[in-house]
Amino acid sequence: MSGVLTTGLSSDTFKDIFHGGASLSYDEAIDRAKQVVLNFLRQKQQPFSGVRPADLHTPFSEIDMDIPLDNYEELMKEVQRLYTDHAVAFHLPHYIAHLNCPVVIPALAAEVLISAINSSLDTWDQSAGGTLMEQRLISWTAEQLGFGTDADGVFTSGGTQSNLTGLLLARDHYARKRLGHSVKRSGNPPQAARFRVFASEKAHFSNLKNASLLGLGEQAIVEVGTDHRFRMDPEALQNALQREIQAGNIPIAIVATAGTTDFGNVDPLDEIGSIARQYGLWFHVDAAYGSCLLLTSLHRHMLNGIELADSVTIDYHKSFFQPISSSAVVVRDKRTLQIIKHHADYLNPEDQDYEEFPAQVNKSVSQTTRRFDALKLWFTLRLLGKEKLGDYIDTIIHTTRQAARIIEHDPELELLTRSDISVLLFRYIPDQRTTSDLCKLNEYIRKKTFSDGKALVAGTRVDGKFYLKFTLLNPITTEEDIRSILDILKGHGNSYKEEKKIPVSAGTSIQDYPGPGQVYTN
Repeated sequence: MSGVLTTGLSSDTFKDIFHGGASLSYDEAIDRAKQVVLNFLRQKQQPFSGVRPADLHTPFSEIDMDIPLDNYEELMKEVQRLYTDHAVAFHLPHYIAHLNCPVVIPALAAEVLISAINSSLDTWDQSAGGTLMEQRLISWTAEQLGFGTDADGVFTSGGTQSNLTGLLLARDHYARKRLGHSVKRSGNPPQAARFRVFASEKAHFSNLKNASLLGLGEQAIVEVGTDHRFRMDPEALQNALQREIQAGNIPIAIVATAGTTDFGNVDPLDEIGSIARQYGLWFHVDAAYGSCLLLTSLHRHMLNGIELADSVTIDYHKSFFQPISSSAVVVRDKRTLQIIKHHADYLNPEDQDYEEFPAQVNKSVSQTTRRFDALKLWFTLRLLGKEKLGDYIDTIIHTTRQAARIIEHDPELELLTRSDISVLLFRYIPDQRTTSDLCKLNEYIRKKTFSDGKALVAGTRVDGKFYLKFTLLNPITTEEDIRSILDILKGHGNSYKEEKKIPVSAGTSIQDYPGPGQVYTN
């Protein structure tokens, strides 16, 4: 009999399961969650609370996970106390630390549908129109890259997975085409120990990680020297190729970076792509960050040559103002994706007509069940459009150039290099100090800034020297915000310099510096 429960449980027992009879429960839950988000927006006045892990150990230890709370009100209070009160606010203009962008509201609306309907984008019979939406967005992205109609791709969890896919395709394509060897069936060929992949010395660390995962070892990555702006030097690439060939090693791929994490610069893609073709090598472009340039006609020229790539990494959650996660890998020739296709009778049987019933799982390296993240981008492009997103990117690049000028004209600051996109490295140099002293000083500034939370910046080392790092991905951040952040940084630097509470001596490390409320005793 329809609607009759045979378990002895009342229908109220299932009010927390998402189904037709639970609409009131769903409405209450979503409304409560919305209020927490609104409180987060209204109450956040600075990017970070300055909380330390030790501050939260006690309240977390008091939580008994076996005893549920009575209602949503109690739950939201707990989550606010343990999470949202201290969550880093990427949307505030004083957050310019890492590659975390503010998100657009249409994408947040899409998240409501994604999580509730819970489609899995691996096969047609679990997603239907969702599959076609993802495929259309991949086609649109391929068009922006300058690829033809034979291009294809798939959404991924992020840039590391996309880069893994590109490197896997490079390895397997070379083994099959040049050695007649199937890595899928037989594993790495004996020659794999001599396979070499060429990437800039400033490229993303995922290249090393992925080479290891693929059984090639970190030895497979040949780090190529850069020019004065930390972009891959084509001449150094030619020299590295010849050196490895003469040593008996086997070049299989070149990885160029469109938007380096530490500098925001774009490798010369045209020249590198031409070299890849000259040597018959797979050409992968890591455009996780720099793919934002696809949105703007004013700066799109910086990606000239990306159309030569065999595979490209795109991070929409870095460059298109999308919530995490939303990324993709796109290939110029869809036939190369056949390398990674595997069949399971219960999921994607070999005899199925995939022209009629497409299955995205055939293109995914390491995801079977997969969220419908493409819907967020669909909402965004259909409601805001490419041009508006491009205006945001143009604004960010303009603000970065203003920030560079401000730093260059400040006698107490030293800018390392200009940026193609929106990353600036600089140091506070108030007086003549040794390199070691300046590193300690700037490390202290970065840590104190994080501790008070009024502004968040990042830091990194270049040639052994510590630099503060601005990463601008928020079009709301203005020149006035930049000046305010610099004043905060210099204020911490002046405290270090004038109070002389920090002994500048060998062996002092950033871990030795005090946190809020602490004083030095030495």
